[in-house]
Amino acid sequence: MQPYALLHRDGADHVEVLTGDLRTVATLADIPLSRDQDTLALIPFRQITERGFDCADDEAPLECLVITGRTTKPVSAYPPGDVTVTGGGFDISDDAYAEIVDTVLRDEIGHGEGSNFVIHRVYEATMTGEPEAAFGRLLHGEQGAYWTFLVHTGTRTLVGASPERHVSVTDGLTMMNPISGTFRHGSGEILDFLRDPKEVEELLMVLDEELKMMAVVAEEGGQVVGPYLKQMAHLTHTEYLLAGRGSLDVREVLRETMFAPTVTGSPIENACRVIARHERRGRGYYGGVLALLGHDEAGRQTLDAPILIRTAEISPAGALRVPVGATLVRHSTPAGEVAETHTKAAGILAALGVRPPASSSGTPPATDTADVRRELAARNTDLARFWLDERAPAATTLAGRSAVIVDAEDTFTAMLAHQLRSLGLDVSVTPYLSMGLIEADLVIAGPGPGDPGNPHDPKMSYLRGLLTGLLAAGRPVLGVCLGHQILSGLLGLPLERRDAPYQGVAEDIDLFGTRRLVGFYSSFTARSTEDRLHTPYGPVEIARDPADGSVHALRGTGFAGVQFHPESVLSRDGVAVLTDLLPPLFASVVSSARTG
Repeated sequence: MQPYALLHRDGADHVEVLTGDLRTVATLADIPLSRDQDTLALIPFRQITERGFDCADDEAPLECLVITGRTTKPVSAYPPGDVTVTGGGFDISDDAYAEIVDTVLRDEIGHGEGSNFVIHRVYEATMTGEPEAAFGRLLHGEQGAYWTFLVHTGTRTLVGASPERHVSVTDGLTMMNPISGTFRHGSGEILDFLRDPKEVEELLMVLDEELKMMAVVAEEGGQVVGPYLKQMAHLTHTEYLLAGRGSLDVREVLRETMFAPTVTGSPIENACRVIARHERRGRGYYGGVLALLGHDEAGRQTLDAPILIRTAEISPAGALRVPVGATLVRHSTPAGEVAETHTKAAGILAALGVRPPASSSGTPPATDTADVRRELAARNTDLARFWLDERAPAATTLAGRSAVIVDAEDTFTAMLAHQLRSLGLDVSVTPYLSMGLIEADLVIAGPGPGDPGNPHDPKMSYLRGLLTGLLAAGRPVLGVCLGHQILSGLLGLPLERRDAPYQGVAEDIDLFGTRRLVGFYSSFTARSTEDRLHTPYGPVEIARDPADGSVHALRGTGFAGVQFHPESVLSRDGVAVLTDLLPPLFASVVSSARTG
């Protein structure tokens, strides 16, 4: 059978039938893209190695259907068909998966390696019957899918109903769609779900992570719209939309957004290390994307790409794989995440007749009610208006100044750069590994994962050396999160691991006499019993938690540090904090010496 694809997009009354020639390419940049032909690219998770991130490489190919034929058929042309599935079960047992969850919560999130991680497992079975029969069953049995699709390459067939747009580009507008938080129909009340701190924090953390991506691919970063509810047959999700204007080649957009935090975690680079450590096997196409690339009538590039989740992979011999994962956050429980993987698999498995139909899983909740609308709107009350509203440059004294942000493996730095530019600064972002001569008025030691007190970590050693040199030269310095922790250690403050992770938490703090609501992503903190500290670099003022001495921020002559993330969507007062902290740093410059 020749390669082909069937696509049903949300809201359409028809199925697109695509045929063409199959090509296997090595990189995203090699995906064929011409004004004469569209391309449907099947992108495996292993492409994450293009960004230099860790991956258990299973050599799954990047396959492209260069479209030569395109027709449409009515949805009724694909009725539910007969399929039989036998010998099914998860490759990792419930008990073993629960043990992995517990380990990740304790050893990864608990030790500062990130705020959330997605670990997958695979339902495996044997299927008899035509894949188009399964596509028909999914097309009529699921609801709320962004794309329902079948892709046949000759060596494999993927059939799925993905709820989540990964990224799209139309008319120069780039959009992403972070979806997280899962309500299982019949498991309780929808209002209880909407008020659940675990579910709220889970969505806000992936919102922050996708804002990082939008900060790279959109010229002014992303603007947040929502939240909304996305209702499917077995479950309901919460979601936001992100939008921003950009001009990158769509293949570069795909590269810079590999892959969604809803299938990896955050920060993404370290999440990939954690995934490789604990999964220890390839993901195939799970967590990758199915991307339709083309041009509009004006010749502008277009892109539409759902995430490859809620998808079954079927081999020519009938071997069936349904990968699913759960997002692990500080409030997670092993039992809860085991249940979530079963629920996420239920839509595909019900379509294949392995699980009961949606009607037996509980009545879908009423979502268009005043109470639901009120709860959704309340989620934005304390978020940063910088990311929710149209924004114009602020009038500050910083215009004409320059700053370089040292990226310590967390692209929160891209969001921070947009905020600083809005204050008038000329900003560049540089990975710590490629730092050279610093030609900037201000150096910002940025956030990143890891233990700041680890003497054997090359990243921590580098940051300590960088900040030591800058302090000695009297260069203006700002430390953010990890950078703040390193700065605190150099000033003589002890660094400790928190009793519980402080990941994705918004706190109202006293910041040098002013109340500020700011967002934290940390498992470590500096401690102080005093509000002032005498150091070789002069007196230092400390803003701390009076209960346990956790240092929220510090400032001295020509330097400052903040444990929280002013750039986070959780930091309602983030821009105000930067507006207050930065001008005194420049005012106290005592040397124009450059250090590297």
